[in-house]
Amino acid sequence: MNVAPAKYRKSSYSNAQEECVEVAVTLPRTVAIRNSKHTDGPTLHVSAATWASFLTALRMEQWS
Repeated sequence: MNVAPAKYRKSSYSNAQEECVEVAVTLPRTVAIRNSKHTDGPTLHVSAATWASFLTALRMEQWS
């Protein structure tokens, strides 16, 4: 899958010393995830529905 047109954004929780992820949600029906320190490395691709479920689970964990 060619992800060249994807526009990645870095987590607002990231900083220069820590590993973090970048996410591109501009692909049709797909979310691409990559390591922010190794941007030309491999990417993980999940469906938009899977990504939404993951974010919901994180939010629920935050409040428990």
